[in-house]
Amino acid sequence: MKAAVVVFSGTNCQVETKAALEACAFEAKYVDSNIKNLDEFDCVFLCGGFSYGDYLRSGRIAKFTPLVESLHSYVEKQRGVITGICNGFQILCEAHLLPGALIENDCLKFVCKNTPLELDFKGAKKKINLPVAHREGKYFYRGDVSEFVFLRYLENPNGSKDNIAGLYDYKKRIMGLMPHPERAFFNENFGFDGREIFKIIKDELKRG
Repeated sequence: MKAAVVVFSGTNCQVETKAALEACAFEAKYVDSNIKNLDEFDCVFLCGGFSYGDYLRSGRIAKFTPLVESLHSYVEKQRGVITGICNGFQILCEAHLLPGALIENDCLKFVCKNTPLELDFKGAKKKINLPVAHREGKYFYRGDVSEFVFLRYLENPNGSKDNIAGLYDYKKRIMGLMPHPERAFFNENFGFDGREIFKIIKDELKRG
């Protein structure tokens, strides 16, 4: 399976993401924000970082790139799975590919620490730990998105509504999460629970 690892100006987690994908037997390739067609890829990853310096608002400038425009076509064709991690999640929300918005943390500070979470995918619940690293990680949405949530904070670090740390679209083909699974894939300090997230993605691709 082929995976696109998107690199915007300011992305900084592409190396870890690509390494995790390759460890899961994906053929991973870096692509930049000017790419206009993603049809060759089975999945697309928008990595963490600070796209375009987070000027204006996190993900706000990235949403206007050819890459994000091509994501809409990718979704319409039901080509594969899209995953946004941290800044990638912010971009997906800014582009209205996922509902809601990521706004400034309640503490008004950058938060960087390992965080306990509850992973609930298709009714199977599991406690995991993943690192977070963000200043604009508070998830907000006017309405109820509980049926789309697959990841919740057990110790909310940012004030997110209903402790939401990750959610998907109604077809389970677009996933966004603020914690960094790629940083808990090979890491003795952060553990190996990030592998659970990559396993979900691989299973969804097998589902077709």
